[in-house]
Amino acid sequence: MVKQEKFPFLADNPFYTKRFGYYVGRRCSSSTIQAVAKELHLDWHAVKELEKHYMREKLRRAGKPRPKAVGIDEISIRKGHTYRIVVSDLLKPRPIWFGGLDRTEQSMDLFYKELGPSGCKRIKLAVMDMWPAFEKSTLAHTKAAILYDHFHVVKQLNEALDKIRRSEYAKTSGLDRRFIKGQKYTLLSNHENLTLDGKRSLKLLLSVNKRINTAYVLKESFSRLWDYKYEASARKFFDNWKASLKWQRLEAFEKFARMVDRHWDGIAASFKDENKSVSLGFVEGLNNKIRVIQRRAYGLRDEEYLRLKVLTCMLPDFN
Repeated sequence: MVKQEKFPFLADNPFYTKRFGYYVGRRCSSSTIQAVAKELHLDWHAVKELEKHYMREKLRRAGKPRPKAVGIDEISIRKGHTYRIVVSDLLKPRPIWFGGLDRTEQSMDLFYKELGPSGCKRIKLAVMDMWPAFEKSTLAHTKAAILYDHFHVVKQLNEALDKIRRSEYAKTSGLDRRFIKGQKYTLLSNHENLTLDGKRSLKLLLSVNKRINTAYVLKESFSRLWDYKYEASARKFFDNWKASLKWQRLEAFEKFARMVDRHWDGIAASFKDENKSVSLGFVEGLNNKIRVIQRRAYGLRDEEYLRLKVLTCMLPDFN
C-alpha cells in the first residue's frame, strides 16, 4: 500500500509553500497577475492559482456572513446584458455574495437560500435600486424593510434631464445645436466637479435654452430632499416640488415624479432613525471598485477569479 503524507506548510500547488503562496497573493492585491509573474519569474497561470488560493483563505478567515443590513446591486460582467448580483453587508462593510445567472428573482433567491432561514431572519434592512425582482425576492424570504438608495433615485432624475436635453437638441437646428451638442456630462455633473470651462459651457447652455434651464433648476433643487431629517418634512418638500412641475410641460420629470410616488415608502425609509447609521454610498463605491477590478483583469474569462476578487476586495491582507 502506498501512503501519501500531507505537509501543512504546502499550498494547494505542491511546488510552493503556503508562506510563498500568501506572499504572491498579497502582491496581487496591488499589482496585476502579469506584473507579479514577471517580477517573480513565475508562470502566469501559477500566479493566478496561488492568488485564488490566497483569496479563498481570506474568505475562510472572514467567516460565514451574518448580515443585518444588506445592499443589493447588479454588475455587468460582459457585453450583451450579462449580469451577476452582488450582495454586501452594509454594517461590516464588505461584499458577501456574488452570483446568479442574471438579475431575475430566481437568481436573487439563490442568495437567500444559501444564507438559510436563520440568516434571513437576521436581515432587518435591504438597500437596493428599484428593480422589482430584487424587492420581490427579498420580501419573500425576509421581513426586512426596503430602502431605495439615493444614488439610483438621482440616476433616474438625471436620465429624465438627459431626455429633455436630447429632445431640445432634436427640435433645434443650425448653429443653435452647438450649445446643446456634447453637453451631457456638463449638464448632469455636480456643479462643484466641473472645470472652469465646464461651468462656462453650462452657463451658456442654460442662458440660451429656457426648457433645459428650468429642468436643470428643478434637478438641482430636488437634491435638497436628502437634507431633511424627518419623513413628514421630506414629503412636504417633494409634494411642493411635484406641484412646481405644473405647466412646465416636462413629461420626463412628471414620469419621474410618478415613479417617486409609487416607491415613496422605500425612499422614506432613509429618514427613519434606525436606518441613518447605514452607509448608503457603500454600494456605489463598491461598484466603482469592481469596475477597476474588471479593467485590470480585462480579457480574463475565469468568472470564479472575478468572484473571489470581488468578495475579498474589502478584506484585510494577512501574512
